[in-house]
Amino acid sequence: MAEATAPLAAVDRQFLEYTGPVAGVKYPVKVKYCGECSMPIEYCEFYPNYEKCKKWLEMHLPDQFEKLMVLRGEGESGGDVDDGEKKKRQTRGGKGTVKARKKAEPLGIKLGTAKRGKKKTVTIVMGLASYEIDLKEASKFFANKFACGSTIQGEDEIVIQGDVKFDLFDILPEKWKIINEDDIDDIGEIKK
Repeated sequence: MAEATAPLAAVDRQFLEYTGPVAGVKYPVKVKYCGECSMPIEYCEFYPNYEKCKKWLEMHLPDQFEKLMVLRGEGESGGDVDDGEKKKRQTRGGKGTVKARKKAEPLGIKLGTAKRGKKKTVTIVMGLASYEIDLKEASKFFANKFACGSTIQGEDEIVIQGDVKFDLFDILPEKWKIINEDDIDDIGEIKK
């Protein structure tokens, strides 16, 4: 009979072997998390707003902050000691990135109607988001108030089933005090 031999590539490989607990480490290991990015503090440098993480660490965990700054070679100024240039990082979209909201001055509210089918009419409300009103909450309010369907379309548009445009002139300033009656415009019928 022929002997079964292992391929040479498998013999030459070195596999990770568990050596047991490491001396000088207290188990279980307690990991400290950053309050800004909610990651372990060793990974804060990969967060897009690393400067905010540094401020949080400096306020809440000053001893850990000092250790991290010494390990990374960052001086008192907060920048790299090696070169004065800011590191260029690739940023990607996703859950980890924080998008800054644009704060714009309220532009006013536009009310209009549109035909849906032959006999049906819908009311369209535009401009509530510029007043920092939660569109989801507003849509739910309209649906309950008028006992009809109400949906959010686009970034700043709510479509209410039925012709309730003239009721909205009174209801909007009553519900949201930041809306003035003069800010509401009737734009007539909208072609969809």
